Amino acid sequence: MRRREFILTAAGLGAAVGLAACGQNETSTPPGASGAAPSSAGEITGEVKVTYQQFGNSKVQANFLNGWAKKFTAAHPQATVKLQPITASENDYYTKLQLSMRSPRTSPDMCYEDTFLINADIAAGYLTALDDRISSWPDWSQFKETAKTAAQALDGKTYGIPDGTDVRALWFNKKIFEKAGLPTDWQPKSWNDIITAAQTIKQKVPGVIPLNVYAGTGVGEAASMQGFEMLLYGIPTGTLFDKPSQKWVVDSKAFTDALTAYEQVWSQDLGPTPQQALAPTWANTVAQELLPQQKLAIDLDGSWLSNNWLESGAAPWPEWHTTLGNAYMPTQNGEGSGKVTMSGGWTWAIPKNAQNPNAAWEFIKMLTSKEGELEYDIKNVQIPVRTDVATDPSYLKANPTNEFFSNLVESTIYRPAYAEYAKISLLLQQATEKVITKTATPEEAAKFYTDGVIQIVGQDKTTTI
Repeated sequence: MRRREFILTAAGLGAAVGLAACGQNETSTPPGASGAAPSSAGEITGEVKVTYQQFGNSKVQANFLNGWAKKFTAAHPQATVKLQPITASENDYYTKLQLSMRSPRTSPDMCYEDTFLINADIAAGYLTALDDRISSWPDWSQFKETAKTAAQALDGKTYGIPDGTDVRALWFNKKIFEKAGLPTDWQPKSWNDIITAAQTIKQKVPGVIPLNVYAGTGVGEAASMQGFEMLLYGIPTGTLFDKPSQKWVVDSKAFTDALTAYEQVWSQDLGPTPQQALAPTWANTVAQELLPQQKLAIDLDGSWLSNNWLESGAAPWPEWHTTLGNAYMPTQNGEGSGKVTMSGGWTWAIPKNAQNPNAAWEFIKMLTSKEGELEYDIKNVQIPVRTDVATDPSYLKANPTNEFFSNLVESTIYRPAYAEYAKISLLLQQATEKVITKTATPEEAAKFYTDGVIQIVGQDKTTTI
């Protein structure tokens, strides 16, 4: 993937200056907790520094990590865990994490690493391969092959242990649909069906945003994956990377069609204002304010969204499962299987400059054990990557949406996990931003993307489909 320098925009550099203040540090104390067996790998001592992204007001991951830190220190009384949350937008999180990993003085011992960044961070020399550790870890056999592949780099080695995956689909407010005279078991069969529903809502239910599709650099990868790629890959010829030729696709009609869908939404005022959509906190505003307050009718978003509305979430909302419905995202005109979804996921990785890698590995094993992942996947509404978690009755009945989203995995698409992807993802965000701010037509924004990709990978590494 990219060398991380691409993120060092003016905003990223400004955020990086405040690295030391990127979040409040939390250090576990070794209470008399139980639930973890002593390690067979020898005595574990010292401090384990853990860096992860703090998503808005959500404390799900912080609470999860704090609980397991206590179990870890109970099992290893000579060790402590120091949590280092980074509260930032996605792009700023990646920047701050990269900067911290460069030096042994600032590097965490383990970090929360998005799967699409693994190859970029390997190319930059930031991560350590885990194959020698995995070879003697029986639990690795419980991980699904697709999950193992997502955590594997182009050199064939594994650099992260996944803790769950996800998919994307449509969330819609059944009460707003009822007011608009639309069916509450809605399932669009084409993009036009979505636009028509949004137009109806705008006309009959004023005061709500009809449709949210993520766009722009403010929300980072959400604009690329939840937004643009969910459109692009719903077109028969739509793809970012042509596997047979091993080249990046440029100058394609499918790319322009996807941008034209953005133009259609924003030219008719069916979405948020550009100022709203471009705010770095927009994704949290959608999940923690607009949906619970019933001010948004349709949202193209992730399977994890309901973790915000659980009792332990950032915006508890007991009625969410009766108020909201789900529909799969249709292909452009119902082609192929008729549906499209994208999967991502995060891993726990160990930086090369980690000062306590052995202790970090023991903590990672705890977090990604069956007990650890079962707890996390339930509380954070993740799709399991361990087979023993996926079949556990407590997971299956934990959330009303688990079955719907799990069934989408069979038809999912993964981002092209190459070192250049992160730079190319930024181009996607910029292209959508140009369209929704009306500073470029879809054709002009597509040319901007084409020129940018050629500059990144070279003319000989591109093709047209």
